[in-house]
This record gives sequence, structure tokens and C-alpha cells, in this order.
Amino acid sequence: MEEKKTLLTYAGLKKLEEELHELKVNRRQEVAQKIKEAREQGDLSENAEYDAAKDEQRDIEARIEEIEKILKNVEVVVEDEVDVDKINVGCKVKVHDYEYDEDMEFIIVGSTEANSLQGKISNESPVGKALIGAGVGDVVEVEMPIGVMKYKVLEIERQ
Repeated sequence: MEEKKTLLTYAGLKKLEEELHELKVNRRQEVAQKIKEAREQGDLSENAEYDAAKDEQRDIEARIEEIEKILKNVEVVVEDEVDVDKINVGCKVKVHDYEYDEDMEFIIVGSTEANSLQGKISNESPVGKALIGAGVGDVVEVEMPIGVMKYKVLEIERQ
């Protein structure tokens, strides 16, 4: 079974590459030093610092593996080539929310970059899925647990 491509913007790709570099170069060394220091304290069976350092090492290695897997199957969305006639990954979208009678802005990103606090929503989220392919003036309906939400697309621009 072929793994699905992970969509990332160029900024998201750079951020992941920087995190991977930080983990491999700095964090691995820091944890190795912590483990070495804990070992020097003697009996490892009751050494909480050793256990904590080993747990941290495991978490770092798991994150490195996760990032490498993402980067192996990445598809970068080039923002300069994004068509702004229709909403797609890499677009900044201004919509009117009929339920709350307010305008909102979203940036449509791949699922790995999604961060609702920064207004970045995944193309795989219910709202993201509904907005993909819509144009200015279109009204999209999103099936949510609280009911159907309606959004009117006001603007589409490159991120």
C-alpha cells in the first residue's frame, strides 16, 4: 500500500527540517550527557534521573523517526503557483460565518501544519474539505456536530 503524500507549504517544510536538525544535532547530545551523568551516580535500578533521561531519549528518537517519515513522503505546495480562483492548500481565505455573523480568515494547510490558534486549518478538516475548490462568492455548508455551518467565501489570496 502506497503511503499518502503529506502536503506542506514551503514554510512548513523549513520548520520541520529545522526541528529535525535541532533534534539530531543538539537534543541527542544533551540527552546523551544526561544519561552519562545519571549513570555515574551508581545504581540504575532506582535512579529517577536515568529513567527520565531514557524516556526523553525515546521521545526524541520517536519524533526524529516521525519527521523523517513525513519528509520522505512530502509534497511541497509552492505558494507562488497556487491558483487563487479556487481555494486550495496554500491559500489564505476570508469567509463570512452566517451563524455568528462575522468575517474570519483561515490559511489552508496540510494536516501536519494545522494550528487553529494561528488560523491554520487542515485541508482534511471538515471546514477545510468544504472550502477546497470553492471560489469567491460561493457559499459552502459544513456538517458539524453542532449542526450545519454556512460560510460565504469573500476573498482568496496566496499565503
